[in-house]
Amino acid sequence: MIEILTPSELDRARVTARVVGDILQSLKARCRVGTNLLDIDQWAREMIDAAGAASCYVDYAPSCGRGPFGHYICTAVNDAVLHGMPRDYRLADGDLLTLDLAVIKDGVAADAAISFIVGDTRNPQDVAMIDATERALVAAIHVAAPGLRLGDLSHAIEQVLSGAGYLINTEFGGHGIGSTMHQDPHVSNKGRPGRGYRLRPGLLLALEPWVMADTDRLITDPDDGWTLRSATGCRTAHTEHTIAITDHGAEILTLPQQ
Repeated sequence: MIEILTPSELDRARVTARVVGDILQSLKARCRVGTNLLDIDQWAREMIDAAGAASCYVDYAPSCGRGPFGHYICTAVNDAVLHGMPRDYRLADGDLLTLDLAVIKDGVAADAAISFIVGDTRNPQDVAMIDATERALVAAIHVAAPGLRLGDLSHAIEQVLSGAGYLINTEFGGHGIGSTMHQDPHVSNKGRPGRGYRLRPGLLLALEPWVMADTDRLITDPDDGWTLRSATGCRTAHTEHTIAITDHGAEILTLPQQ
């Protein structure tokens, strides 16, 4: 199902999305060497509750995971890129951490992700990979406007990621969002201009460029049945915003207020 939000629903989406953006920035500020992933999950729970929102993840049980996810945020470290289940692990200097958060408030959901390096050690390859996903997201947002098609956004993402030398996995990508977290249309990180669903005002999309340093193949962590890791053990990065298509272009909803 593809939802087109009314103006009042879009106003509620803005509130929900600001909650997501603010929580992610607050969590990033608290993450340091020695922080336990389970503490991040608990902090996320407390912040979601304080905002009067609800997690989209706790009871989430799609076919790609093993039972309900059972946590409030995805915490993907180093070779983990998507659906990173929080576990008893303390962050080390130089770890590449992705936080992915989706909540629902007043009947509207929002979804975003950030990747960053913990501590003082900065591997140039990690910095470049994070930068590539951020630039790819900006490129897609810049071309998002009524009348254009999903393929235009996918192509913009592909041009940046491929141009930076990364292989692109098309199993997972962006998606529609509204009264539920995951909706049609699927937004691939690779595509042809002028193809696919035509963008309309009121459409909400979660755009999420992600890459792995030297592969496009994923494996599922056998221990938790959820965390998706690079098949070669290489590092990964993932950036995501929820945007709204408006009469004037794209509005980024998940920017933090603080």
